[in-house]
Amino acid sequence: MEVAARELGNKIQSLQISVEQVIKGKAEAVELAIVALLSRGHLLIEDVPGVGKTTLAHALARSFDCTFQRIQFTSDLLPSDLTGVSIFNQAERIFEFRRGPLFANVVLADEINRTTPKTQSALLEAMSEGKVTVEDKTYPLPMPFMVIATQNPIEHHGTYPLPESQLDRFLMRIRMGYPSQEDEKNILRSQINYDTAERLLPVMSADAVLHAQREIEKVEVNEILLDYLMKLVQATRSSEYLSLGISPRGAMSLYRCSQARAFLRGRKFCIPDDIKTMVVPVFSHRVIVSPRYASPLQKSQEAEAIIRELLEEVEVPL
Repeated sequence: MEVAARELGNKIQSLQISVEQVIKGKAEAVELAIVALLSRGHLLIEDVPGVGKTTLAHALARSFDCTFQRIQFTSDLLPSDLTGVSIFNQAERIFEFRRGPLFANVVLADEINRTTPKTQSALLEAMSEGKVTVEDKTYPLPMPFMVIATQNPIEHHGTYPLPESQLDRFLMRIRMGYPSQEDEKNILRSQINYDTAERLLPVMSADAVLHAQREIEKVEVNEILLDYLMKLVQATRSSEYLSLGISPRGAMSLYRCSQARAFLRGRKFCIPDDIKTMVVPVFSHRVIVSPRYASPLQKSQEAEAIIRELLEEVEVPL
């Protein structure tokens, strides 16, 4: 058992190293993306254009043996463009279902806030239950299944902000940020771009990812840490700065992410730092800042700042 666990850990490390060949100087963002994958969750990457959001998704998909689809979201995109349609086969006189791009292991929803709420809602069932329903028939999606969505936080013209119900389906929201000057020089020298990710070779099978997802559920979270986690959840629900706190789904997301981070660090048990590290990316997109303290242009940044303040107020168990 120890040998098998060590081999699985080595494969996950190889996965992380593979992605970091393309995403230079963003070890934290890469780690969070892998945590989302291992936690059976979906990832929302919110940042300005050109910092590697799409490349990160592509590199992650290329680094393990899976199917990958990129969907460019636009205002005229229809739900059937995602899920697929039934087409009448005249030769056999029956309707045949043609699967849409949603039937892939990793789906990149590029600029997800550019499409209408009706099309955004087509993702809800897929992200929650791993299946889609078309014309009263339900079709399972391939496993593992992960949606990586990107959006530009500074462009508001022609966009449709994601509703709370949609945001809650994302396990976490992260930001890439600009690279350091030295990392950007390395990117320029190496001419790293989207095509570079295309050349990556798989270092982990889809079955190994599924196995890792099952193993993560065995990572121990003792009672003291569980109480700490619940205090953080309660702090969001009682804060005067927030009009909407964390739901039970959000609490479960933090629990799973903490287990995944511990597993990624080679441990079979969680420590307080696992929970603390995951609080902001897991909680910040799930809360709503009270109108008295909200700024219409910087809502996401304000939510992150409030979550960090709450994190400092809750005593960390020793």
